[in-house]
Amino acid sequence: MLEEAKTRTANLQIRMKERGIRKAVFTDESSIAYLAGFWGYLGIEFGRPTMLVVDADDAPVIVTPLMESEMVREMTWVEDIRVWEDAGQRSWGRALSEIVGESPAELWIERNHIPAIVRNYLDDRYPDAKLSDISPVLGELRVIKTPFEIGVMKQAGSIAEAMMAAAHNSLAEGAHEYESAIAVIEAGSRAAAKFLTERGWDRFVSPMIHNLQILQSGADTSMVHRRASVKAYEKFDPVYFCFCNMAQFKQYKLGFDRMFHIGAVKDEAARVQEAAIAAQQAAIAAIRPGVLAEDVAAAANEVYQERGYETGYRTGRSIGVAYLEAPELKAGDKTPLQAGMTFAVDGGISIDGATAGRIGDSIVVTDDGMEYITNYPREILLSNG
Repeated sequence: MLEEAKTRTANLQIRMKERGIRKAVFTDESSIAYLAGFWGYLGIEFGRPTMLVVDADDAPVIVTPLMESEMVREMTWVEDIRVWEDAGQRSWGRALSEIVGESPAELWIERNHIPAIVRNYLDDRYPDAKLSDISPVLGELRVIKTPFEIGVMKQAGSIAEAMMAAAHNSLAEGAHEYESAIAVIEAGSRAAAKFLTERGWDRFVSPMIHNLQILQSGADTSMVHRRASVKAYEKFDPVYFCFCNMAQFKQYKLGFDRMFHIGAVKDEAARVQEAAIAAQQAAIAAIRPGVLAEDVAAAANEVYQERGYETGYRTGRSIGVAYLEAPELKAGDKTPLQAGMTFAVDGGISIDGATAGRIGDSIVVTDDGMEYITNYPREILLSNG
């Protein structure tokens, strides 16, 4: 992982030189993980920013809180690490200014991801400096995944499949939503642990599956992102599991969704779910190098229209070390697909206050089509109990 991150940073520096970019400040956790190979567990939400400053010509520098610094040194390949403290003269602003200099004409930042506390500091400290967006430059590197990255994502897919099987096995009349969430967390954590060791960089990767489970059942399935509650399952209930903020491993995030039905499925619920599956499969069938991102979405939208449904969802999003990367599978995105791109591809329909149809998988674009990263039956799924 660290050699991969070091190579990415060197490639970024080449692109920076080509564009005349001297210095860039990265503040987004996913970008720092991608380039420096580490991530913190106590970050900006506590007012403690960690930053990676990449110079086109010199070695990169990490700015991190003192309390995180020992772990950071062990996790990253970057040698120059500047620490700061919550009180006194050793502030993060001072550390950053020492790296950036007194009066830079231009600074490159992640415009849409920079925390307000850091942006406000730069505005006040460097009122005359032009703040430009480095995100598209880094995005050019992140859009095509290396074989190493695809390997990690396939491990994440295997973990996600164990999670979905546990979700399926948890379903029965009278069981509760939160019990399904517990089963998912346990199964995923045990599956992730099998890919890890207690040595070297691995020891900093937690196998624990976390975040609140997106799960709705019954009429609430139309709500898309309600979290697991104490509701008990009833016969015929549709049950929706979304792992989009839980199916992740070594910072690589997947999309993975399935709909189940308790005991049996009613006719209308079956029609909705079959339409969602057909739309997703139409989109996936369209995926291959050279196809425009919006044309993949158009293939799904045609199925919805033919079956009398409307959807406000995009058909898919690029995935990687962030939950959302570019391009997106939606109208207006004319990016040609390339081998090595990875996407979460969804089928989604909501019938407010009644039911829904949903399915989602992660895939990688190959030289002649696509390959699934996540696998679970793509059909009407009934509870086992």
